[in-house]
Amino acid sequence: MQFTHSEEQEEFRTALRRFLEAKSPTAEVRRRMATDAGYDEAVWKSLAQDLALTALHIPEAYGGAGFGVTELGIACEEMGRALLCAPFFATTVMAATAILEGGSDDQKRALLPALAAGDRIATLAVAEPGGDWDAANITMTATADGLTGAKSYVLDGMTADLIVVAAKQPDGALGLYLVEGGARGLTRRALASVDPTRKLARLDFDRTPAALLAGDGAAAYEKTLDTALACLAHEMAGGAERLREDALEYVSMRMQFGRSIASFQVTKHKAADMLLEVELAKAAAYSAASAIDDGDADASGVASLAKSAGSDTYIQTAIHAVQMHGGIGFTAENDTQLWFKRAKASEAFLGTATRHRERMLAHWSA
Repeated sequence: MQFTHSEEQEEFRTALRRFLEAKSPTAEVRRRMATDAGYDEAVWKSLAQDLALTALHIPEAYGGAGFGVTELGIACEEMGRALLCAPFFATTVMAATAILEGGSDDQKRALLPALAAGDRIATLAVAEPGGDWDAANITMTATADGLTGAKSYVLDGMTADLIVVAAKQPDGALGLYLVEGGARGLTRRALASVDPTRKLARLDFDRTPAALLAGDGAAAYEKTLDTALACLAHEMAGGAERLREDALEYVSMRMQFGRSIASFQVTKHKAADMLLEVELAKAAAYSAASAIDDGDADASGVASLAKSAGSDTYIQTAIHAVQMHGGIGFTAENDTQLWFKRAKASEAFLGTATRHRERMLAHWSA
């Protein structure tokens, strides 16, 4: 497994960080999170066309760049660091991967080039109201009339042109279905979220026309979930690293009793804990991406381990960062709260740390 990155991968990271520092400063994050769409179309086009990020892990045969989950993870880590407001995770990490894993060659050729080019926004709808991302808990069942039921917590569900919906086939097997954004019987409702930088929606289906992806839906979903977990772990590690750096910068310049509060022992302890936890979370995320790229039989277990470690690290680092900022860390004017809210939302997104420890243990005990 790969715990560090090559020189070329670090150069990619450097270029991407430079782009995100210019396009996603906190002032822009605050401006975009207040809009309904939640992203800047010009930045999205630049991200897709100039940097080809939306094509990263899509094979060249389908209009992509042909890289792996490792490179995709680096992109997610830097986006998490910058708190980029864009439909990248929904479109590229979730929907494109689901089509890659579950579609026929003809379906991939028809659908993936537009996603790789950034011409269409897509998402994956799995969780149902009050439910989670466990395939065993999906109750929506497709019929000859189409899909009927509801999906909740759908990332970028309000703006998606294409929706990949996880539902049971008439025979009870899990299937992944394609639904066009303007399909008959589809109703969308924006959901309030603790994290306004990430837009969630509830989608209601009433005999909505849908096309079944040709592959094994259950296997495709599990592989898609593994990739999404690894990328989310990268995103959380990037956000935690940004919080750690900002907190250290603040305590280094904040003076109390005639000296920097960074020199106080309690602050040093927090800084040491943050560094250790963030580095461990990064190592777990990198190893998960490497395991998926290598086709490792334990990829699912490692992906769940990375998600659970990332969830714990991100929220604990956010707590430390708020405490190190003192009372100002809780205020809306301070940027720390933006990452704190993302950390809290990421705890539950795609399943809690407890859920993924259970999934990890189930994998290794099977």
